[in-house]
Amino acid sequence: MPQSTSPNHSWWLRVAGGIVVFAVLLGIWQILVSQLEIPRAILPSPAEVLDAANREKKTLAIGFLVTAAVSMVALLSSIAIGIFIAMIFSLSRLLRATFYPYVIFLQTVPIVAIAPLLVTWFGYGFQTIVLIAVIISLFPVVSNVTAGLISVDVNLVELFRLNGASRWQTMWKLQIPFAVRSLILGARISAGLAVIGAIVGEFFVGDASRSAAGLGTIIAGWQRMLKTDAMIAAVLTSTLLGLVVLGSVNLFSRVFLRRWTEGQFEN
Repeated sequence: MPQSTSPNHSWWLRVAGGIVVFAVLLGIWQILVSQLEIPRAILPSPAEVLDAANREKKTLAIGFLVTAAVSMVALLSSIAIGIFIAMIFSLSRLLRATFYPYVIFLQTVPIVAIAPLLVTWFGYGFQTIVLIAVIISLFPVVSNVTAGLISVDVNLVELFRLNGASRWQTMWKLQIPFAVRSLILGARISAGLAVIGAIVGEFFVGDASRSAAGLGTIIAGWQRMLKTDAMIAAVLTSTLLGLVVLGSVNLFSRVFLRRWTEGQFEN
């Protein structure tokens, strides 16, 4: 029988495949710009974007760090708040039926509509951008952790009760360990949403006059100045940040939660 591919070998194949696809896309991009003679202000060539990235590397590096700080604070806040809400929801079907629609409201409300209101309440600053990012990234954690907590085998719950375990002991020793995989799934989704929320928040709340502007503020500023090459470089930097935040979640899961996530990353 053929041997299955080892996890490490499979990982390297995925990386190599991603690099090949990226190289092909760059080639297509370069051909389109050259053959169609697209103006630089609309779509610069990959070489021009690389040159702009090198020219603005200090600004991009600072923007990366600023947006990374917002993203990580928002992600950690979403995880903490989401776990707390999910634990409350898991205690009672009535609580879920009563308050779950309000959590869905956070997911469906147009952030562009409430951003001016948040600025009025909390002002221009780091805390408002974090709040916007939390609103965008909270729902996946609440949804997934709640599902994980309430999907525990009823027989196991009854066994705990027969042995005199309180509701919180059952939660801590049975339901929470069972829901760890669901938490990681929700955190993975929220990782990308936290970066998106941070950048969207910086679009509305960021101050371009500050020396330490985030990537969203930088992108908005360069768009107004028609610096398309630098703007694309900032967008690619944002993509890199998303990969870094998602990779941080996966790394944390592998190192600290491996006992509950064994086999989750092999496929």
